[in-house]
Amino acid sequence: MKTNVLVTGANGQLGQTIKELFYKNDDDLNFTFVSKSELDITQTKELSNFFKTHNFDYCINCAAYTNVELAEDKPDLAFEINAQAVKNLAECCDLMDIVLIHISTDYVFDGEKQEPYNEEDRVNPINVYGASKLQGERYIKEVYNKYFIIRTSWLYSKYGKNFVRTIINKMQDNIPLQITTSQTGTPTSCVDLSKFIIHLIESKNKNFGLYHFSAIGETTWYDFAIQIVSHFNHFNSNLLVPVEVFQSKAKRPNYSVLNNSKAKQYFAIQEWKTSLNLVIP
Repeated sequence: MKTNVLVTGANGQLGQTIKELFYKNDDDLNFTFVSKSELDITQTKELSNFFKTHNFDYCINCAAYTNVELAEDKPDLAFEINAQAVKNLAECCDLMDIVLIHISTDYVFDGEKQEPYNEEDRVNPINVYGASKLQGERYIKEVYNKYFIIRTSWLYSKYGKNFVRTIINKMQDNIPLQITTSQTGTPTSCVDLSKFIIHLIESKNKNFGLYHFSAIGETTWYDFAIQIVSHFNHFNSNLLVPVEVFQSKAKRPNYSVLNNSKAKQYFAIQEWKTSLNLVIP
């Protein structure tokens, strides 16, 4: 019998990566990918009707408001999508007995710790985006118990808007860039995260709960930019200017490396390594 998997936020970088890697698979997975125009998870009635007319076993929620800067100006919208809509999803999954796989963020932490954060560490978001994602986590825990909340960090892919693509585009245009050296985290490939998510589904694992998943290692945004540029011989790395503080509307945690020990304990996953393992145009 096929396992039916719903992927929301299908036009985002994670949704597109999952589709590229697994839509045509030899396994017994049947995917339904929906964008916001096809399924608006903020609309309770629309969401409920959609779930009642389908037979899903899993829901991978890739839908999110991810613009950290704009979230400061639009907190209501950020909370509507990252919190209330997530509650709507959890309620539908509870009603239909569907396993919910939800993607969260390292930005639920304040960055004051000097060693990788584990799942039991105190959360204290310092921007609207992090606060809205944390509220989404809390709603899931209140509503349902068959869930995997996966906190990840600094996602990049060949799709959408992310740090890697921004650096490449700016370098192609020979535009100088000031990159901060004061924020440390772990760049994580959407390819690796997608494989981990599908592993959860294929293994039919029932160790539900909150998990951290990222690549191994840590770096600053500036050092990551240098690594990206090193893959392109025609780029001038001198255009990258290190600055200790980059002025932005939203505060960012100075340190947000995630401890993956719990995921390694409960799931048979390989040692994920920080690397640019994608060919990114």
